[in-house]
Amino acid sequence: MARMRRFKRPGTAGLLAAMLKGAVITAPLFFSGAAPAMATGLTIPEHLEKRAFKDLDGWRSDDHLAALKSLMRFCGRPEALRKSSAFPQLRTDHLDQLCKEAAGTSLGSPAAARRFFEARFTPFRIVQPGFITGYFEPELAASRNKTSQYATPLLQKPDGLVPVTAANRPDNWPEELSHGRLIEGILSEMPDRGAIMNGALDEENLELVWLADPIDAFFVHVQGSVRLRLTDGSVMRVGYAGKTGHPYTGIARLLVKRGEGTPDEFTMAGTRAWLKENPDKRDALFRENRSYIFFREVTDIDAGDGPVGAAGLPLTAGRSLAVDPGHIPYGALVFVGSDLPDPANGTTFGRLMVADDTGSAIRGPARGDVFVGSGEAAGTYAGDIRHAADFTLLVPNALLPTDDAVTD
Repeated sequence: MARMRRFKRPGTAGLLAAMLKGAVITAPLFFSGAAPAMATGLTIPEHLEKRAFKDLDGWRSDDHLAALKSLMRFCGRPEALRKSSAFPQLRTDHLDQLCKEAAGTSLGSPAAARRFFEARFTPFRIVQPGFITGYFEPELAASRNKTSQYATPLLQKPDGLVPVTAANRPDNWPEELSHGRLIEGILSEMPDRGAIMNGALDEENLELVWLADPIDAFFVHVQGSVRLRLTDGSVMRVGYAGKTGHPYTGIARLLVKRGEGTPDEFTMAGTRAWLKENPDKRDALFRENRSYIFFREVTDIDAGDGPVGAAGLPLTAGRSLAVDPGHIPYGALVFVGSDLPDPANGTTFGRLMVADDTGSAIRGPARGDVFVGSGEAAGTYAGDIRHAADFTLLVPNALLPTDDAVTD
């Protein structure tokens, strides 16, 4: 969804495609279930470290049934897997097999779900130091019409906005631009945030809904979705629809580089406070983040579901992880361990999570964004998450030589 975040072209890394340097990948790495072993040519490099489940801090105390239910969202949704450019060889029959095994097994308890994972996967820790942040779905007041109070718009996706891939990339296309506008066969660069703030798209009538606070609007761009309480009392949910394709620049990082404060001070709450205290500098700082997000009204999910992430599925609070899909494919299982306090159990954070979202700021093999839920309390918790973390990938045993599999 989140930060929403979305895709690197093939070949820029891939969980065992760039991380498995020199490996010959002849089978999908996830959702293999009981599929035939196809480990020929698959080697594990030094920067992926095999672990035992018993050595993962917090593994046994986690709620594995909640993790399995989150994973099962992918059952019957093959289009969610196809959205990962990192592993075009992912086949839906492997997911179907895993879903059948889960449905045919008595998994009514976290302990049974844990045994299910331990019997089918082997953990491999990413040696590279990891880092997690948090994101949430805010709820804000809004209006479908512009008024003196509600004067900051969220824009719909303009016609012709497309991802730039190897298939449509012109020879002189800037490497850093992930999207462009295709009109009558000609691909052109979209205006960036500053140009849009200056009115570059005003004549296209793209306004979807209006917010009262430009700061709120900016952070909706960062979060990628929002639940809106409209002036007529109804509720509207909007989510990510596309982006201009310009590089994302974190404004909190800019403020730290300029000596305005420390990273610990510039959490989401701290950044908001600075923006409110410096209204004359606010818009200039916003313009330095050239990335700009477009939105759509979300009407195809239940009111009780989470917002829709980049894989096209409603996010699960506490289980959905935004990743860089150039390194980790959607649907991958990732155990995240950190000294982040976990309000669910009063200990530190150790959870089996499902990769199902991405974000402009989420880059690299060991970088994640934890979706923590909706509303003000979730926002407070999300804003405080800026923690080192260990990322451990669960690789199906079907892809490993027998002596490489770990089941304890």
